[in-house]
Amino acid sequence: MHPRRKARERVLQGLYSMDISHEDKDKVLADILARDPLPKKIQLFIKELFMTCVDKRTWCEEKIDSHLQNWDMDRVALLDKLVLVMGISEIYFIDEVPPKVTISEAIEIAKEFSTEESSSFVNGILDAVYKDNQAEKTIDAD
Repeated sequence: MHPRRKARERVLQGLYSMDISHEDKDKVLADILARDPLPKKIQLFIKELFMTCVDKRTWCEEKIDSHLQNWDMDRVALLDKLVLVMGISEIYFIDEVPPKVTISEAIEIAKEFSTEESSSFVNGILDAVYKDNQAEKTIDAD
């Protein structure tokens, strides 16, 4: 398994834990990092992705909600929502990861941690968000 995949899985587990237990973000992050030794570069990626997801969650959820068709945000499974928040956070706020890689990773994580239908749902939402991001970059460049 690629080290960044492991990092993303840790971030997902931390976000889920934080959502369920209502623990402080710093404690959850410390717990994620304490599980087993990871290279410094991967630890930094975990910190950046986790904190971005926590800090930008509401914004990311608004992006998700804007792409739901005939579906209510309250009906989106928690794990799917967290995978999407992670993917959107990477697409918009973490420049070192190509968006196509982010989407592919999110799909694989959804397959592993959520339902059978989750991977196509995640793919559809993240693809639409990516297209929005590209359109916004084009507008900003003009």
